[in-house]
Amino acid sequence: MNIHEYQAKEVLRQYGVTTPNGKVAFSVDEAVKAAQDLGTSVCVVKAQIHAGGRGKAGGVKVAKNLDEVRKYAEEILGKILVTHQTGPTGKEVKRLLIEEGCDIKKEYYVGLVLDRKTSRVVLMASEEGGTEIEEVAAKTPEKIFKEIIDPAIGLTGFQARRIAFAINIPKELINKAVKFMTGLYEAFINKDCSIAEINPLVVTGDGQVMALDAKMNFDSSALYRHADILAYRDLSEEDEKELAASKYDLNYVTLDGNIACIVNGAGLAMATIDIIKHYGGEPANFLDVGGSTNAEKVSEAFKIILSDQKVRGIFVNIFGGIVQCDAIAEGIVEAAKQVKITVPLVVRLEGTNVVKGKQILKDSGISITVADSMADGAEKVVSLVG
Repeated sequence: MNIHEYQAKEVLRQYGVTTPNGKVAFSVDEAVKAAQDLGTSVCVVKAQIHAGGRGKAGGVKVAKNLDEVRKYAEEILGKILVTHQTGPTGKEVKRLLIEEGCDIKKEYYVGLVLDRKTSRVVLMASEEGGTEIEEVAAKTPEKIFKEIIDPAIGLTGFQARRIAFAINIPKELINKAVKFMTGLYEAFINKDCSIAEINPLVVTGDGQVMALDAKMNFDSSALYRHADILAYRDLSEEDEKELAASKYDLNYVTLDGNIACIVNGAGLAMATIDIIKHYGGEPANFLDVGGSTNAEKVSEAFKIILSDQKVRGIFVNIFGGIVQCDAIAEGIVEAAKQVKITVPLVVRLEGTNVVKGKQILKDSGISITVADSMADGAEKVVSLVG
C-alpha cells in the first residue's frame, strides 16, 4: 500500500526523523491558510499523488509570498500530472502539501529496500540526491553505497556512520545523519515497509539533516496489525478495477493490452501473460482467481474485466486442482447471464471435474471457443482479437 508524502513524514517524525514543517490542504483557501500558519518567508506548494517525478511535471512550486501560494495552489489543484510513474493517463491532484522553505546546502539519497538475493533489508545511499536512483545506478553506479542489515541485530551505528562518511556528509553532521538513518530503519521495520525512500535527504544552512521528500510503501499482508497506516489509505489514488477485485479476494493488476485473462494461480497467470505476448497479443490484466474460488468470484471477475473498455477478447485458462473446473464453468455461465459478453471468449479447462465443466459450458448456449491447451488458447484468442 502506498501513502502520500505528508503522511510518510508524519510516520517518520514518530521515529525522530527530522522533516520540514508542513500542512496538508484540500483547497486553495486551505493552502493559503496553511502558509499563513507556517509563517515563513518562503513556502513550497507540493502536489500529493502516489507517484514520483512530481517536480519535473510541474507539481512542486516555490512561493515567496501568499499571493504566489494562492496562484500555485490554483494551478496545481485539479491538474492532471503525468510523470514517469503515472503512465500517460496521469493522476489528478486532489490535495497539496504546504511546507516551509529550507536553506538547502546539499542533497543526498537514502533508502531502505528488501533485497531478494540476500533476503535482507539493504540501506542504500548516494550523494547524487534529487534524481532518480535508477538513473544514478545506470550512469554512475560507483556513487551508490550499500549496507546489508542483519535482521537479528538491526542497523548498527557503525554501518550508518560508514554510509554517512561514504556519501560525504559534513563531519560535524555525521551524528545527526546516523540518528536519521537509525530512525528511518526503525520506522521501516516497525511499520512493515517494503520501501522507505528519502530523496532528497538534505543538509541545511542551520545544520539540520532532514527529509525533504519521503516515499513509504507498506506490505499489504501486514496491514491488519497497523490500523494507523491503513487509515492513511487513499482510495481515490487506486485503480477502480483493482479496488473492486480486492473486495472479492481477486488478485488483479491492470495492464495496457486488450486481451483479458482469468486464471487460477499466480504462476499460471504470469505464464498466460507470457504466452499471449509470445503469440503477438497484449494482455489487459493479471487476474488470479485463487485456489478456492467459486461461481460468484468468477462472475465478479468477468464484470471487472468487461468494465475495461480496452478489452477485445477474454482468455480463461484454468488448471483444476483445488479449484474445480465445474465451479469455473458455472461462474462463466452466471457472468454471461448478468453481463453481456460481446467479445470473443476462449476457454481452456483441464484437471478436476474437467468433463463436467465442459458439459456445463456446452449446455449453456454461450458462444465459446474451446482450447485444447494453453498455447492453443493463446493462439486462438490472439487470432480472434487480431
